[in-house]
Amino acid sequence: MPLLRPLLPLACAALAFGASGPNDSAIGPDYAPAPEMTAKPGVPKGTIKEFTMLSTESPAYPGIAKNKPGEVVPYKRKVQVYIPAQYVAGQPARLLLVTDGPWYTKRVATALDNLIAAKRVPVQVAVLVESGGGDSKGSQRGLEYDTLSAKYAEFIEAEVLPRVTKETGVTFTKKPEERAAMGGSSGAAAALTMAWYRPDLYRRVLSYSGTFVNQQYPEDPKTLHGAWEYHASLIPKAEKKPLRIWLQVGEKDNGWDRPVPPSFHNWVEANERMAAVLAQKGYAYQYVFCKKAGHVDGKAVAATLPSALEWIWK
Repeated sequence: MPLLRPLLPLACAALAFGASGPNDSAIGPDYAPAPEMTAKPGVPKGTIKEFTMLSTESPAYPGIAKNKPGEVVPYKRKVQVYIPAQYVAGQPARLLLVTDGPWYTKRVATALDNLIAAKRVPVQVAVLVESGGGDSKGSQRGLEYDTLSAKYAEFIEAEVLPRVTKETGVTFTKKPEERAAMGGSSGAAAALTMAWYRPDLYRRVLSYSGTFVNQQYPEDPKTLHGAWEYHASLIPKAEKKPLRIWLQVGEKDNGWDRPVPPSFHNWVEANERMAAVLAQKGYAYQYVFCKKAGHVDGKAVAATLPSALEWIWK
């Protein structure tokens, strides 16, 4: 399938960006936090509640040892829940599910306090879920986030959200249009995977430096190159799904100068191709290319998170 914009040789992928339409934009190289990333006097503040989940109680993810298949290693998982001041107890809440949660908690809470108060996004509860630990192939986090299947979305549905209700009393809507998934890096790939494999549960996706590269382990012959297959085969070959997707990448993101064969491990190239295939298929999407930014760059997140949240809820 032809891409919408020509891509330069892979070693120069970061220079290939050119906005091809109203859904693509480039920002930077200087960044300032969006005004909504600062707490404001008079704005009602939500509360944050926290609890810990034990892998010994998890049917889905009992824990794995790095690169030691079959060996169970217990872990603890922190879950934080942002409940806005405007939430009405007893009413099913809109859901923002955030992977790698604790890194985003303060950022998301501040942005939502301001956006909800200004009526720029609907009232929603954010559930910020820590991974099981480790990173990349062979790790618990990699197993959860880089596997292309419905398993992680179903783990959230069967184990995390019922526990949130038990701990906080908050119940959640079952309407997929009122549920969003968000993350960065492999957590962003997980957010898309939740919506791709279970669009009956999630329809809105927010991705920072998405790991749409070959990082799945164990390998699956149906998706040989892991999340690289989203732009290589899955999205191009499938009927368009009812998803709304915001994605970002940094010019100096992971593997920015790495040739694709044989690694399929260049984040800039992967996200460029994601934007191209989403446009080709007619998806509702926004793509932001951040000049001189790195991987899940905090400055880029602070500059864009409020507008990204506002866009995905339109």
